[in-house]
Amino acid sequence: MSMNRPAAAALAAALCLLTAACGSSSDDKASAKSTEAGASKSGYPVTLDNCGQQETFKKAPSRVVVMNGASVAEVSTLLALGLGGKIVANQQTYGMSEVEGRAEAIKKLPTGDVELNDAYDIPREAMLGLRPDMVLSTTSYGFDEKNGFATREQLKEVGANSYVSPQGCDQDTSKMTIADSYQLLRDMGKVFNVSDKAEKLIAASEKNIAAVADKVKGEKEPKVMVLFSNMAMGGNDFSSVVAKGIYNDILAKAGGSNAFENASETSFADLSKEKVAATDVDALVVIGYNDPNPAAYAKKLLKEFPQWPAAKNNAYVTLSDSMYLGPSNDLAVEKIAKMLHPDAL
Repeated sequence: MSMNRPAAAALAAALCLLTAACGSSSDDKASAKSTEAGASKSGYPVTLDNCGQQETFKKAPSRVVVMNGASVAEVSTLLALGLGGKIVANQQTYGMSEVEGRAEAIKKLPTGDVELNDAYDIPREAMLGLRPDMVLSTTSYGFDEKNGFATREQLKEVGANSYVSPQGCDQDTSKMTIADSYQLLRDMGKVFNVSDKAEKLIAASEKNIAAVADKVKGEKEPKVMVLFSNMAMGGNDFSSVVAKGIYNDILAKAGGSNAFENASETSFADLSKEKVAATDVDALVVIGYNDPNPAAYAKKLLKEFPQWPAAKNNAYVTLSDSMYLGPSNDLAVEKIAKMLHPDAL
């Protein structure tokens, strides 16, 4: 699925805003912690302390709206928990997935037939018109009045709960780890009374990651460049290079490290061609965001920088949604580890 320029630009802008790539990083204050208060046998009421706001659920939501947020974490988490039928409008899309059938399942979800704003998301009036009883946003950006969105208070007035995903309170995702993906699953498990399923998914993921980490233990850690294919988010030639965030936790579990971790204080680095050329890159992880052929982009880069060890060894892997916040981080760990340490795995 190719994207037209305005759509790609809007997504890049959204990604930029949501990852604090274009602004200053703030300390991770109150990340989305959750507590369960006096649940009866039915599992309700459930209260989450979410970005300093109490959200009490008297029953499982049945009219869920998933905002875009240049993410696919929230919709994937709901689908992994078997909750797709509760969604009345979903704006998240990725075009591809490491999980078989997921991209197609997301495509089939209702969109609410909403006219989106410039950030490719749901404006206030349209949101209220959807009559949601729960709205999910990757960060607090999706509930900011300045952006033309319905605030959490306005949603409460019409009987809708709201939820900001872990690390999203300050719109700074640079400290995100795989544990935040588990927190999102756990919170949704509580909200929809499917905690057993959430815990099973978490346990399976932890087991898979531990098995890979065990096999690559003691191996030399290659320096990896992680970047988005064909996406411009800044002024330089390489403006979608990952510096910090969940990506680095995934790399570490796979027995690698980020070659550009210190290139920025925020999630993304905006780098010149010279800086990239002067760095020893042992391997590439190319993330395809609605790009139908990220492998072509990876090959082009390896040709452009023949001095890299990555080019000499043709060392690259392409990924999509498993490299993000979401229920499938173990798949990214496994794929990257196989590329970095083929003999160990």
